[in-house]
Amino acid sequence: MGAGHGHRLHYHGHSSVHRAPAHLKIAALVAFMLTVVATPREWYPVFGGYLLILLVVVAVSKVPVVYIAKRMVIETPFVLFAVLVPFVAEGPTIEVLGMTLSEPGLVAAWGLLAKGTLGVLASLTFAATTEPVHILAGLRRLRMPDLMVQIMGFMIRYLDVVTAEMGRMILGMRSRGCNPRSPRHWPTLARSLGALFIRSYERGERVHLAMLSRGYTGVMPYLYRPVHEPHPPPTGR
Repeated sequence: MGAGHGHRLHYHGHSSVHRAPAHLKIAALVAFMLTVVATPREWYPVFGGYLLILLVVVAVSKVPVVYIAKRMVIETPFVLFAVLVPFVAEGPTIEVLGMTLSEPGLVAAWGLLAKGTLGVLASLTFAATTEPVHILAGLRRLRMPDLMVQIMGFMIRYLDVVTAEMGRMILGMRSRGCNPRSPRHWPTLARSLGALFIRSYERGERVHLAMLSRGYTGVMPYLYRPVHEPHPPPTGR
C-alpha cells in the first residue's frame, strides 16, 4: 500500500492536525474516548467542554463542518435507540410535551446520545485528517501485532474492491427485475451476499498464494515508512 492510497473518509489538507504523527493521534483518540466513557453522565458542563475541544480541533484541521456532518449519519441507529429509551425504561416519570417519560430513561438517553455523538465526531475527525497508510504506520509504531496491522491493511485496500463488486451484483439484480429492498426478494439478496462472501474468500486465497510466490515470509515490505518510525527487525525465512 503506497503513500498515495487514500480513502473516502479522508479529507486532503495540510493543517497541523493533518501533519501530526499518526501514533500520537491514535493515542490521543483512545485517551479521549476512555475519558468520555468514564465521565458520569450527570456532569453536563463537562460534555460541553469535550464538544468545544473537538470543535477547536475541527477548526484547526480546516475540515469543512458539512463534510463531517454528512458522515455523522452513521450515528442514526444510536439516536433512534436513545429516543426509545425514555419510553421503555422504568422508574419515576416526568411530563415532557404532554408525554409521560421515564426520568432515569431520559438521563440514560442523554448519556448515550452525548457519548455516542462525541465518539463519532472524534473518530470522523481522526479519519478525515489521517490517511489509512499513516494509520497503519502509527499502529506499528504503537507496537500493535504486525499480523493484525497487515489484516487491517488488506481490509482497507480491498474494501472498495468488494464494495464495487457488490454494487455490480445489485445492479445486475435490478436489471433482472429484482428489488433488493423488497422483502419478497430478500432471499435472493441473501444468496447474493453469500456468493460475494465466497468470492471474497477465494480472492483472499489467490492474493495469499501470489504473496507466497513472491517471497512473503510474514512481514510486509512496507514501501512507506515515516522518518520517525524505526525499521522492523529483520526476519529469516
